[in-house]
Amino acid sequence: MKYAVYVALVYGVDALKYIDPVHPCRHSTPDVPKPGFQRKPLEFVKDLPEQWIWNDVNDTNYLTNLRNQHVPQYCGSCWAHAATSAMSDRIKIARKAAWPDVNIAPQVLISCSGDDGCHGGEAYNAFEWMNKNEATDETCAIYRARGHDNGAKCSAQIKCENCAPDKGCWNQDNYKVYHTDEYGHVKGEQAMMQEIYQRGPIACGVAVPDALEAYTGGIFDDKTGDVNIVHDISVVGYGVENGVKYWTVRNSWGTHFGEDGFFRVVRGVNNIAIETDCAWTVPKDTWSTDQRHKNTLIEQYEEPSVPRVRQPQSTVKDFLKMKTTPNKKWGRVPKNIFPKGEFAPKIQSWDEIKVEDIPKAWDWGNVNGTNYLSWNKNQHIPQYCGSCWAQGTTSSLADRFNIKLGNKNPTPVALNAQVIVNANAGGNCEGGNPAGAYAYAKDFGVPDSSCEQYVAHDLKTTFDAKTRCKDCTWPPCPVGQDCQDKCWAVKHKAYFVDHYFSVSGADKMKAEISKNGPIGCGI
Repeated sequence: MKYAVYVALVYGVDALKYIDPVHPCRHSTPDVPKPGFQRKPLEFVKDLPEQWIWNDVNDTNYLTNLRNQHVPQYCGSCWAHAATSAMSDRIKIARKAAWPDVNIAPQVLISCSGDDGCHGGEAYNAFEWMNKNEATDETCAIYRARGHDNGAKCSAQIKCENCAPDKGCWNQDNYKVYHTDEYGHVKGEQAMMQEIYQRGPIACGVAVPDALEAYTGGIFDDKTGDVNIVHDISVVGYGVENGVKYWTVRNSWGTHFGEDGFFRVVRGVNNIAIETDCAWTVPKDTWSTDQRHKNTLIEQYEEPSVPRVRQPQSTVKDFLKMKTTPNKKWGRVPKNIFPKGEFAPKIQSWDEIKVEDIPKAWDWGNVNGTNYLSWNKNQHIPQYCGSCWAQGTTSSLADRFNIKLGNKNPTPVALNAQVIVNANAGGNCEGGNPAGAYAYAKDFGVPDSSCEQYVAHDLKTTFDAKTRCKDCTWPPCPVGQDCQDKCWAVKHKAYFVDHYFSVSGADKMKAEISKNGPIGCGI
């Protein structure tokens, strides 16, 4: 029901800090790598392009969401994030970037694979495990930053769950599943370039010298000679700048790190051991035939979680107090109430487009073969939260940024409803007013999804810079603790709204959607 326009600025708070490399999230590599499984060796292409990065191939962005493994608390899960990010990218490449993006869930690996959960693992092992076992996506298994080693043991429910008010959570049935088909090791500059160019991003182990933790941009060149592999990342491309060859690397420390979450490192000299130990996979095509999991008898009768106790309703700011009562089941108040009035442009979309000129059909998931839509989300996990009012607004706003940026953001824009809930920007998990979310976005901007993990409950403390965008450090959080004393506020990018207003009626809605992008509606 609202329209949002688009400015991105930096909102500053404290200094940046990241992981403690003394405590690696990547296991040491055995001297003799496992053989992997490959049907046919990759044939080398003689003339590789000088520049290649998968977020801009013939004007198409094939990369999926960039994550922060350290929220809502620290978890040494780099290995799972590197593996699932590379696999998600390769699924997107195989599907020609068609809607929707598939974001493979690292949580299933952290809870169910044979590695050490939040205490480390290897991307290669993750590819091997997903060859024999089912992986799911983020709408099934949201990231908890806990593994089988600290409070999130493997279960049918961890793999795919849903929750309802006053009922608790249970394991889902009939959900989409994903597998790796082929997988193996790759190392060395030329072999890595061939693999990336021909088939997509790969996962690699790297050393983490102090200077890399403090990296803010440019081509990184470690001078210490550190080759102690303690961290996994995904390499998504390569290039040359001013005669210096480099790899383009996606990290899992959030977009506030480095170059929008990425870093570049010199190529061809095995700097930070990046050319030593990498892994690749070819995803199995389970989407064309819509392969799904069917619960076994044991899974059907698996003990569900204890019904969740609702968090106490937070105090909504005076200017957002509503005369109507929130619908606690679905989470939406009956009517939009703009706290400061509407901010409409001088000329509306329906004034510019004649009714007869409105396209007969329009889908932002496929505009001349391009998908501009952001990620799909599930507001009901890891517990029930009536946050639809915040989810619809952040989704339509993220879509409009992808449109405005021409899909040229390093990864698709993904905005997180949790910050809107934390800020009481229209309501909370007991329901809310989407107009308040747009008012907040105009005044303060919305951080992206790597700033704060969606936890589906109201904020238990005072809203501040840390509960808007944070990072956290070692150790992995023990069961029963939240470890927020190990977290701090970080500098981050925010996405701002310029205009917002109400729209109703089919013709006006169609004009607004086709000209400017998706809208948030109440039903």
